[in-house]
Amino acid sequence: MKRTQIELADGRELIYFDERDDAVRDQPDRRELPPPPHASQLRYDPLTDEWVAVAVHRQTRTFLPPADQCPLCPSRGDRLSEIPAPDYDVVVFENRFPSLSQRVAEEPAEITPFTPVRPGRGKCEVVCFTDDHNASFASLPPSRVRTVLDALADRTTALSELPGVEQIFPFENRGVEIGVTLHHPHGQIYAYPFVTPRTRTMLAAARRHVERTGGNLYADVLAAERAAGDRVVASNEHWTAYVPAAARWPFEVHVAPHRPVPDIPALDDAERDAFGPLYLDVLRRFDGLFDMPMPYIAAWHQAPVHVDRELGHLHLQLFSIRRAKDKLKYLAGSESGMGVFINDIAPERAAELLRAA
Repeated sequence: MKRTQIELADGRELIYFDERDDAVRDQPDRRELPPPPHASQLRYDPLTDEWVAVAVHRQTRTFLPPADQCPLCPSRGDRLSEIPAPDYDVVVFENRFPSLSQRVAEEPAEITPFTPVRPGRGKCEVVCFTDDHNASFASLPPSRVRTVLDALADRTTALSELPGVEQIFPFENRGVEIGVTLHHPHGQIYAYPFVTPRTRTMLAAARRHVERTGGNLYADVLAAERAAGDRVVASNEHWTAYVPAAARWPFEVHVAPHRPVPDIPALDDAERDAFGPLYLDVLRRFDGLFDMPMPYIAAWHQAPVHVDRELGHLHLQLFSIRRAKDKLKYLAGSESGMGVFINDIAPERAAELLRAA
């Protein structure tokens, strides 16, 4: 993989990850752009012990443009996009409308005595999986999945070195039902200045487990799922894809390496090669469930950068809000108000349907 870093017209960083060593990436960004926005404002919620980002500049971000105005397609002729080159394999660049940024301005110390405020220091990046606007992650070859995984490893390592960053979260949103604002196949990476609420909850459970048993909680759960087998969707020598016994979503699959590792950079070559074929198989099963493109979120759970790394176990959580061909799962009163999920499909049945898809 060849790595080439350039600077866009407004000073943002862009990196090409090419599968050919002879790729030339010397095309300049010919656009005239305003300066990037300052970092968002983080406000502390004392009632939940959580931080909320207020990023008002995101209200003006690009929303579902037609294909001939897609900002993630390559630049060709007079059609200028975020990517100056006329073609590419994988590209990562800083989001033009970031929720978190290193461009910090002065902020007030508090809103009330109970609501301190701080800058949304961090970084948000966009990951373009292919220059083909009409493709999907499921249509990529395993070799391209390996390039994407290597790019995510590169960015996880680099972003972890930024001052104040505590957690790196790569993810993909797919489908208008999920809320995507661009159709081009892409993902994102958030570098948070705190450990996220979901991760804190999981780490607390893992800490209690190690105090009781001395074991790694996720590794023990994975071993139990592999032994039971009825919720396993697919597996190979290095990875298992399974529906969690307490799945929250109608169709939810965890794709986990058999060897406990804290993050993507810790995967070895064999594990990185083995991930693509298995994950592509699972994605194609998702699309095959209802013979239509499945909306989904693919969320990489990585250990925090500085704390509790020994408690983590890297895994990818893939889930969809579609519960039937013509029905979506909405987060209504119990889920949104109280955080208590009610699943309409038994996890064992979901696994059975996915195996048959």
